[in-house]
Amino acid sequence: MPTTRLAFQEVAGNKFRSVLLMMGFLVMIAVLGAAFGLYYGSIWFGVVLAIMAGCFYALIMWFSGDSMILSMSGAKPVTREDHPHLYHTIEGIAIAAGLPTPKAYIINDSALNAFATGRDPKHASIVFTTGILNKLSREELEGVTAHEMSHVGNYDIRVMMLTVVLVGVVTLMSEFLLRSFLWGGKGNDKKDAGQLGIILIVVGLVLAILSPFIAQLIRLAISRKREYAADASAVILTRYPKGLASALKKISGDPDPLVDTANKATASLYISSPFRRSGGSGGKSRSGRSGSGGAWANLGSTPPPIPDRIMRMEQM
Repeated sequence: MPTTRLAFQEVAGNKFRSVLLMMGFLVMIAVLGAAFGLYYGSIWFGVVLAIMAGCFYALIMWFSGDSMILSMSGAKPVTREDHPHLYHTIEGIAIAAGLPTPKAYIINDSALNAFATGRDPKHASIVFTTGILNKLSREELEGVTAHEMSHVGNYDIRVMMLTVVLVGVVTLMSEFLLRSFLWGGKGNDKKDAGQLGIILIVVGLVLAILSPFIAQLIRLAISRKREYAADASAVILTRYPKGLASALKKISGDPDPLVDTANKATASLYISSPFRRSGGSGGKSRSGRSGSGGAWANLGSTPPPIPDRIMRMEQM
């Protein structure tokens, strides 16, 4: 099967699955809001409260989310004069993708990593560590740049910002609902809610306990699907799968992958996990199996295991 056709199928499939995952978030928020409102006497009160909380978080992240991420990451802007090779690489890939040239940033860190952020292609930034600039060849850097440019072109940057918002809303509503049950509400007595109302309250309470954990799993899953799609899109842009595959091999072999400024909020943005591998240098074998954790450990990894990504590109 031609590379382009397979890559487009990969992108389309991952986008569809990502939409389904986002719908799961909305269902959790709706149930939590309805249960919270019913406990206080009105389902609509809870639904409206959930919508208001979502809009509030969305506005903050929409207008300042990328600036917050760049600031947290310690990223510094790059000019054409500072790093002409990097600037020309980004510019060339942007032209090939038919996108505006994103702003370039650098994190002063020896780890091999990169990520993209922003709300749309016109307001996008691509960030590289100094380590990845120093250790990748031209073809490998082009592959990584194409990968991050694909996140921009596929609007992954917007999806991930919205995902952060949804995780925050689910966590907030869960805490409110648990506190209401623990300390008592001011609305109608639960006995007057009827059988359906009691069931809804029980479901809401269960979701309130489990939803922060579920929300994080969905967030990680969205990240994994988007990384696979970006890999496929990068192949379309460069027509050279070996470039990105070789870069990923170097990244996976980095003896010190820790990015000092990375945290749990920004980890899903990076092309590879910015944290140290569990179990020291032997935490993850080159075969991609994560010790005794198996599939469960892979589910929690952010982004997906690099050997799996290389295998997919080799099949193209």
